[in-house]
Amino acid sequence: MIDLHTHTFFSDGDLIPSELVCRAKNAGYKTIALTDHCDFSNMDFVIRRIKRITDGLHRYYKINVIAGCEITYVPPGLISKAVKQARAFGAKIVVVHGESPVEPVPKGTNNAAILSGCDILAHPGYITEKDVQLAKKNNVLLEITTRNGHRKGNLHIAELAKKIGAKLVMNTDTHEPEDLFNKKKIKNVLKEANLTEKDFNQMQLNSKKLITKIFNF
Repeated sequence: MIDLHTHTFFSDGDLIPSELVCRAKNAGYKTIALTDHCDFSNMDFVIRRIKRITDGLHRYYKINVIAGCEITYVPPGLISKAVKQARAFGAKIVVVHGESPVEPVPKGTNNAAILSGCDILAHPGYITEKDVQLAKKNNVLLEITTRNGHRKGNLHIAELAKKIGAKLVMNTDTHEPEDLFNKKKIKNVLKEANLTEKDFNQMQLNSKKLITKIFNF
């Protein structure tokens, strides 16, 4: 399994990176991205420290560990700058916290994220059809999430993405070890979003294509 949106104690997750990666390995993961919440105040600190440990964990646990970040609550007009800065600090996967139904990020965040050159727009909630079209054009992956609350928008996202042909990924937005993928959780989320196992396999393939492009795994 591939999961490109997780959090450690460098933001609001419960676990240090080593424990999260170990638990992910035991859960059957092949690839995990550590994407802690960042803005201009902390991204240099967070990304650089995550980078310190990825190679060692990859070698020891035989799991691909990617240093990334989730740009969170940055004003829309500054998201593009934030994405560029995150990449400059070494983030290989840049996620932007979208307009979730349960968290009031600024209106216009979805659109600004898609235009910014980020890789994944996380839990974009009741995203507009126009922005889904833009995501397809800009090859930004739209997230189907397993996280409670955020997943209220999954059905809407899935229906528009299928209608327009935008690419989806499924991620966990893990904060606690219990948030990691398991078969029951995946099945329930697919059912809620009117998606199938075939759709899940395609979402995993979309994730694989992204990391192959970045790392040539």
